[in-house]
Amino acid sequence: MAIDGKKKKYKKIKNKLIFYLVPVVVVMVLLLVTISTSLTRRNMTAMATAQLDSSISNQGDNIEAWLDENMEYFSAVKQMIETAKPDDVVLQAMLDAYYGYSSYCPDGPYVATNSGRIFKASGSQKKVSDAKAETWYKQGLTSVNMKYGASYKDENGAEVISASGILNDGSGELKVIAADLSLDQITIIVNSGVKMDDAASFLVDAADNTILAHRDPSRVSTTLETTDSNPLMAAIASRLSVRDYSTGEIKGYEVAFREITGTDWVLVSYIPDEIILADVYKVANILTIIGILTIIVIVLLINYVVTRVISPLTGITQNIADMSAGDFTIQVSQESNDEIGVMGSKVGEFLESMRQMLSTINEESEKLKEESDNSDRVSKEMYDASRSQADAMQSLNNTVDQLAVAVNEIAENATTLAMVVSDTRENSNQADASMKETVEISKQGREDMEKLALAMTDIKQSNDELVSSIDKVGKASDEITNIVGLIAEIAEETNLLSLNASIEAARAGEAGKGFAVVASEIGKLAQNSSASAENIERLIEDVGAAISSAVEQAQRSAANLEENTQLITDAVTTFDKIYQNIEKSNDLILLMIQGVQKVDDVASNVAAISQEQAASADEILETSHHMVEQANNITKSSQDVADNSHELASTSDTLTNYVQQFKI
Repeated sequence: MAIDGKKKKYKKIKNKLIFYLVPVVVVMVLLLVTISTSLTRRNMTAMATAQLDSSISNQGDNIEAWLDENMEYFSAVKQMIETAKPDDVVLQAMLDAYYGYSSYCPDGPYVATNSGRIFKASGSQKKVSDAKAETWYKQGLTSVNMKYGASYKDENGAEVISASGILNDGSGELKVIAADLSLDQITIIVNSGVKMDDAASFLVDAADNTILAHRDPSRVSTTLETTDSNPLMAAIASRLSVRDYSTGEIKGYEVAFREITGTDWVLVSYIPDEIILADVYKVANILTIIGILTIIVIVLLINYVVTRVISPLTGITQNIADMSAGDFTIQVSQESNDEIGVMGSKVGEFLESMRQMLSTINEESEKLKEESDNSDRVSKEMYDASRSQADAMQSLNNTVDQLAVAVNEIAENATTLAMVVSDTRENSNQADASMKETVEISKQGREDMEKLALAMTDIKQSNDELVSSIDKVGKASDEITNIVGLIAEIAEETNLLSLNASIEAARAGEAGKGFAVVASEIGKLAQNSSASAENIERLIEDVGAAISSAVEQAQRSAANLEENTQLITDAVTTFDKIYQNIEKSNDLILLMIQGVQKVDDVASNVAAISQEQAASADEILETSHHMVEQANNITKSSQDVADNSHELASTSDTLTNYVQQFKI
C-alpha cells in the first residue's frame, strides 16, 4: 500500500530469524568452548598437582630412607660402644674399626667428652678446636638417642648435618657421640628424583631457611628470604614463615611442599603453570576451530530451513497487501497443513466476512442518512421552545434571589443576637457556679478556722498541764537531792566509824585482825556510796537545769499560743463578714441570670423564625435555579441533538465514500 506516494520498505522474516538465531548459536558455541576449556584446564591442573605431589612424596621418601639408613648405622655403633663399655684405648680402636664403613660419612663416628677431649678414627680429617662450642655437641646434649640436628658448615666450609646423642659407656664422664653426613647425596636425590619434565625441587631447613640442596649451586647454603629478587622464592619464603605447606598455585607456578620426618627440613617442588597448560591451549585452539566450523554449518542449515518453512508466507503477504489496497476480489489458497496453512485459510475466511460486512455497511449508511435528516428537523423545533422557557425562568429566578438575600440578612442578624445572649447566659451561669463555689469555700474556711481555734485552746491546756508536770518533776528532783545528801552524810559517818574501827583493831593486835578486815570493807563501801551520791547529785543538778529550761520554754510556748488564739479568733470574725458579703453577691447574680434567660428566650424565638424564613427562601431559590438549569440543559441538549444530527449526516456520507472505495 502506498503512503505519500512512496512505498514503505519491509524487512524479510528470513533475515530477521537469521539475525536473531545466529548470535544465539555463536554464543552457545563459544560458551561450550569456554566451558570445555575451563574443565580441561581444571583437570590438567589437578593431574599435574597430583603428579607433583606424587613426585615430591617419592623424593621425600628417598631422603627419609637415606637418613634412616645412616641413622641405623650410627645408632648401631653407639649401642656397640655402650655395650662394650670400653676404656680410652678400646674406644679408639673401635672408632678406627668403624672408619670408612659409610661413604656418606667419610670421617666416621667420633666422641667428645665434657672435659674437651676428642676421640676419632686415626684416618679421620675431622678438625675440632673447641668441642663444647660445636653445633653437633650442643645438639647431642639434648638427646639420649642419636638424632639429626640442624645443618651447619664444618671447618672446610661444606654444608653438613650431624647425628649426635649422649654416649653412656659406663665411664661416668659425660660424652657425646656424633657423625657427619655430607649433603651431596641429598642434593643428588633432590635434583634427580623429579618425575615431571620441566619441574624442579629444592630442600630448605625451616629452622633458619637455609637452602640445603638446589639445582642452582649458587643458591646452596644461602638463606631463603621474603625479600628475594625471585618472586617465586620470596613467596615460598612467606609460606614457610607461617608453616603453610599446602599444595597450590604461587606466582604462576604449581608448588608442593613435603616435610622430612625427623628433621626441620622441607622439600619444595614446583613447575610453571604454562608448562601444565600447554596442552590446554592446544585443546582450546582445536575447540575454537571446531566451534567456528560448527557455526558456519549451523548458519547454512538455518538459512535452508527458514527458507523452506516461510516460503508459503510470500503468497499470503501479497494477498494481505492487495486487501490493504482495498481489493477484496482476490482468492486465497491454502498451500500447507501447518500454522502457515492455517493462517492462509483464516485470511480467506476473513476476506469473505469483509465482503459481506462492507455490503451491509453500505445499505445501513443510506438508512442512517435519512434518519439523521429527520432528527435535525425535530431538534431545531425543540431548541426554539426550550429557549423561550429558559428566558422566563431566568426572570423568576432573579426576583426570588433578591427575596432570599433580604431574608438571609434578617436571619443572620437574629442569629447573631441569639448567640450574644446565649454567650452572656453561659458567662452568667459560670459566674453563678464560681460564686456558689466561693460561698462553699468561705463557709468551709470559716468552719476550719473555728476548728483551729478549738485546737489552739486544747494545745494551750495541754501546755499548761505539761508545765504543771514539769514543776512536779522539779520538786521530786529536789527531794531526791535531799535524800542523796542524807546518804552522803551517812556514808561519811560510816567512813569515820570504819576508820575508828580500824584503829581499834590495830590496837587489839592479832585478836583484832578479822575485825580490821571487816572495818576496811565497810570503809570501802562507804567511799563507794559517797562517790555514787556525788554522781547522783551531779545528775540531778543536770536534770534540774534541763527541767528549768523546759519550764521556761513551755511558758514561752504558752504565751505564743495565747497570742495565736487571739489572732485565730479575729480571723474567724473576718471570715464571717466575707461569707455574708459573698451570699449577697450570689443573690444578685441569680437575679441577673434570670433576666438574661428571658432575653435569650426572645432572641432564640426571633432567630428560629428568621431561619425558617431564610430556609424557605433558599428552597424557593434552589428550585428556581434548578428549573433554570433544566431549561438551559434542554436548550443545550437540543443544540447538541442538532449538532449530532449534522455530524451523523456527515458521518453517513463519509462512511458511504469509504465503502465505495472497496471492490467487492
